[in-house]
Amino acid sequence: MAETITASMARWATKLTYGDLGERAVHEAKRYLLDSLGCAFGGYRQEDAEIALGVLDEIGGHGPATVIGSGKKTDPVSASLANALMVRVMDYNDIYWQQDPSHPSDIIPAAMACGERAQGDGKALIVGIVLGHEFEMRLCEAAFPGIRERGWHHATLTAFVSPIVAARMLGLSWEQCQHAIGISASRHATLGAVTAGKLTMMKNTVDPMATQSGVLAALLAERGYTGPEHVIDGKEGLVHCFGPEWKLEVLVDGLGESWRIERCGMKAFPTEALTHAPISAVLDIVHQHDLAPDDVKRVHIRSLARAADILADPSKYDPRTKETADHSLPYVIAAALVDRQVTPAQFEPERIMDDTIRAQLRKVEVVADPEIEKVFPRLQRVSVTIETTDGASHTKQLDYPKGDPRNPLTDDEVEAKFDALASPVLSDARRRQLKDAVWGLERLGSISEVMALCAADR
Repeated sequence: MAETITASMARWATKLTYGDLGERAVHEAKRYLLDSLGCAFGGYRQEDAEIALGVLDEIGGHGPATVIGSGKKTDPVSASLANALMVRVMDYNDIYWQQDPSHPSDIIPAAMACGERAQGDGKALIVGIVLGHEFEMRLCEAAFPGIRERGWHHATLTAFVSPIVAARMLGLSWEQCQHAIGISASRHATLGAVTAGKLTMMKNTVDPMATQSGVLAALLAERGYTGPEHVIDGKEGLVHCFGPEWKLEVLVDGLGESWRIERCGMKAFPTEALTHAPISAVLDIVHQHDLAPDDVKRVHIRSLARAADILADPSKYDPRTKETADHSLPYVIAAALVDRQVTPAQFEPERIMDDTIRAQLRKVEVVADPEIEKVFPRLQRVSVTIETTDGASHTKQLDYPKGDPRNPLTDDEVEAKFDALASPVLSDARRRQLKDAVWGLERLGSISEVMALCAADR
């Protein structure tokens, strides 16, 4: 009988060591950790995180894992949810999009929480980060079409990967790791409804919940709990239920020969990924021609069908919450026209309801372009034309936004983003300590050394 795909994945994952990693993969792991911590400090001050942290204070148990921001110690399951939600809540962390989209850094908190429980060192955390990106990104490449096109959210895939990371950090056997995959994945499919139409706090919560699911599954497997080994490739597993076409060899072919983390992107804007190229194009035109909002008659955007469908449906022309606004192409373009930037400040309630910004919303027209569809996902092409009130017309085409691996954020830009997000809660001295710890992560004897620096001191 042929080995199941989860067995192959688990065997490789549990054997992976720091010495197996390439120099660039190690550096990218540090970059994504620093970026994720910055996002978490920004997320710490958001309403959704405040609510969730209050609930977790009530139901969580004492344990070895650190909650970012508060510095409280709690159990790994609660810490993984709390920290993943803070990383995710501003929609500002990393992005990978092939057949499916994903945010692999949502899984980093599983590595943190289980790593602290296992008293792991900095090298172990690097392994966990690389491992999470590796399988999350491979799963994004395996379905044709992607599961998002079939009505399912990519958190469904995270529930297959987070238990692998948790199991590796806990030092479980490959058999226990395989059971953890089965436990988590068999009970955590997520409906695409969370990102359709009017959005709610669940938009940024389902992936953290999938990360939490993996941690719980690994802890169960550690004590002997079992889960279905055929959860991907067997009867009524992922392929059977989600159909029709999967290329499962993508999940295991060439493991260790190169590293997917080197192909991931970072967000330069705290918005849905397909808004980034249009924002960049609009900002380029606005700055180049020094356009004021009253100068603009119409903004015509040619993009993917899914961008027009998800980001420009009727609810996106009347956003009233952060969750809907950061997934509204009309809103982010309107904000770019008025404020000449798109940062977390543009998603404060008063900015979302600002009369000047809202006056621009109906100027934005989004249409699906079949020619652009043909080159996706290799290119995230967009064409933006701004017509002005004096009869001029300015067009800009971009094939990928800032933050894409072909136009990456520099280390200095990653630090600047971290500082902007963390400065309201961390002092200058604490931010410098934390940045130094991340850049020297492989030299740290304990993950808890990094996590101890993640308590707000402002």
